[in-house]
Amino acid sequence: MAIRRNISYINKDFTELRSSLIDYAKTYFPTTYNDFSPASPGMMFMEMAAYVGDVLAFYLDNQLQETYLQYARQTNNLYELAYMFGYKPNVTQVATTYVNFYQQVPALLSGSTYIPDFSYALYVEPNSTVTQNTTNKIPFLIQDPIDFSVSSSGDPTEVTVYEISGVIPTKFLLKKTRKAISSTIETAQFQFGTPVQYSTVEINADKIVGILDIIDSGSGDKWYEVDYLGQEMVYDSIKNTNQNDPNLSQYSGDTPYILKLEKIQRRFVTRFLDSGSLQIQFGAGTANDTDENIIPNPNNVGIGLPFKQSKLTTAYAPNNFLYTKTYGIAPSNTTLVVRYLTGGGAVSNVPANSLTVFTGTAKFLNSNLFPGTANTIFNTLGVTNPLAADGGGDGDSIEEIRQNSSANFASQLRNVTQDDYLVRALSMPANYGVISKAYIEPTKAQSISAGESQSVLDLYVLSYNVNNQLTIASTALKQNLTTYLSQYRMVNDSVNIKDGFIINIGVNFSIIILPNYNSNDVLTKCIVALKDYFAIDKWAINQPIILRNIYILLDAIEGVQTVQNITINNLVGENLGYSKYAYSIPAATANNVIYPSLDPSIFEVKYPNTDIQGRVVNL
Repeated sequence: MAIRRNISYINKDFTELRSSLIDYAKTYFPTTYNDFSPASPGMMFMEMAAYVGDVLAFYLDNQLQETYLQYARQTNNLYELAYMFGYKPNVTQVATTYVNFYQQVPALLSGSTYIPDFSYALYVEPNSTVTQNTTNKIPFLIQDPIDFSVSSSGDPTEVTVYEISGVIPTKFLLKKTRKAISSTIETAQFQFGTPVQYSTVEINADKIVGILDIIDSGSGDKWYEVDYLGQEMVYDSIKNTNQNDPNLSQYSGDTPYILKLEKIQRRFVTRFLDSGSLQIQFGAGTANDTDENIIPNPNNVGIGLPFKQSKLTTAYAPNNFLYTKTYGIAPSNTTLVVRYLTGGGAVSNVPANSLTVFTGTAKFLNSNLFPGTANTIFNTLGVTNPLAADGGGDGDSIEEIRQNSSANFASQLRNVTQDDYLVRALSMPANYGVISKAYIEPTKAQSISAGESQSVLDLYVLSYNVNNQLTIASTALKQNLTTYLSQYRMVNDSVNIKDGFIINIGVNFSIIILPNYNSNDVLTKCIVALKDYFAIDKWAINQPIILRNIYILLDAIEGVQTVQNITINNLVGENLGYSKYAYSIPAATANNVIYPSLDPSIFEVKYPNTDIQGRVVNL
C-alpha cells in the first residue's frame, strides 16, 4: 500500500522524471539517439534512472516530513519532537479512585460521655496497596500515610457508633479516605564510577508511569527530577511543626506541610525513548563545583568585546550570556536506587466496591495496649472503593502527542490569563493546604496605589474547615500558595492574595401540596432537594442566587402543587457560629436574582439542617 506523502520537496515522481529525461535526450542528443519506444535499451536506462530518482525523492520527502510535528508518523520521532516543544508524552495513563479505610475502636468513658479510644487507632504506612479479590488483581497505590487518630479539615476522620449494648456504645467505627492510583512500585539500581558529564541510564519496562524517587545508597541524599537541567530551584516541603516553624505550626491542622523553594545540585531529567524505555539523564558537574548561580557575564555583552566594535544595534538573547558550568552534578562512585511506578492502562478501570484486599503495612503507634483487644481491633481494618476507578488508558496516541505538544508549547507552564492563575491556585497539592474557592480579578482602579503597576491582580481565596464549611484560609496556607505561584507568575504581574467574604444565609419556603399526599414526606423531599442545591461544593465566589431556579426545583418535586413563597435571609454573628459580615438581601435583589456584593463574596448555607426551613400552607 502506497504511503501518502504530506510533503513533496522535489515535487517529481517517476512519470515526471522519465519525461524530463526524454526531453533532455531530445534536446541535447537529437541525432545521437531518437528511439524512445518502450522496448528500446535507451528507454530502459532512462526508466531505471527515473526509478532511482523517484525512490530517492520518496526517502528525502519522508525524512523531511518526519521533522514536522504535524506530519511525523514514526513514534520515536514524535517523542523527540514533543520534547523539543516541552511536552513529555504519556506511555500509560493510570486510573484513579478514592478508597475508604475503616477500623473499629473500643468505646472509652470520658466524664459522662462515651468517646472513641484513639489509643487503638491504627497507622497505615505510606505507599501501601489495595487490590481486588480476583484472579487478575489490579493493584492500587496509596502514597499518603493514614493516621486514624488525627482529624483535620484536610484529612477528616469520620466517627460513627458501630456497636451498642443497650444504649451504651461499645465500639466506634473510624473512616478515612485516600486517593489511589493504579500503580505498583518497582526498583532498579545503577552503579556509577568516575563522574561522566550528562551520564544517562535507561529503565526498560512496560507501562512506566514515572520516577517516584532516586536515593543515593551511600549518603542517603535525594535526587530531584526537574523539567530541564538548568532548573536549580525545586519545590520541597517540610512538616508543619513548632520546631520547623513556630509561627505557622498553629495552622498544622489544615496545612500539614510548608512549601519551600530549594536550590539543589542533585537533579535529573527523564524522557521516554519509546513506549518501553525511560532514559534518566544527570548533570555535568561535580560536588565541588560552586557555579550554580546563573550570572550574567558582561564580558559577553559589551565590555571587553574585541576590536572595540560597536554593538549598540546588536540583538542579544538572554541565553547568549547567561551561563552555568554544571547544570547539576553527575553521580560518581556510588549506587543510586531508583524507585519508579508502573501500571495503568484501560484494564485498570475497575468497578466500584472491588478493591477490598489491603496488602500494605499497618501498625499501632501506642505500644501499651491489651494484646487481645489490640489483635481484635487490628483485624477490623477494611477497605473498599465506593466509586469505580476511571482515567486509565493506554498512553498518548500519535494524534494526542501532536495536539498536546502544540498546546504545551503555547502555554509554556506560565500564568498568562486570569483563569491560568485561578486553575493553578486550585491545583496546589493538598498536603500544602486546600484552596476550596478562588476568584481573581484586576485590582479596582481606586485601590491602585500611586506608581503601582496596572497589572495587579487580586486573588480571593477561601478554605474548608473539618465540617466542610467555608472558612478563612490560614496564614500558612496563603504562604504556601504564594510560594507555589511564584514559579509560574509572569514577571510583570503582581498578585495580591486576599480573603474572600462569606455571606451566610437561611432559606424559608412555603408550599401547597396536592391532595392525598403526606405533608411530612413532601416537605422532607423539598428540604433534601434544597440541601443538595445549596451544597457548598456547587457554589462559586460571586455566583448569584436565581430565585426562579429554586421555584422550578421545588415545583418539580412529586406532591407539590405550587410554591407559595421563598425567602432568603442573611444570618450573621460569630457568637452564633456565622460569618461576621452582614448583607442586605432585599437591597441586593433585582428581578428575582440575589446578587453578591462588589467585594468578591460567596453565599453559604452553613447549617442546612437548621437553616433550611419549610412549611405546608393551605390553598
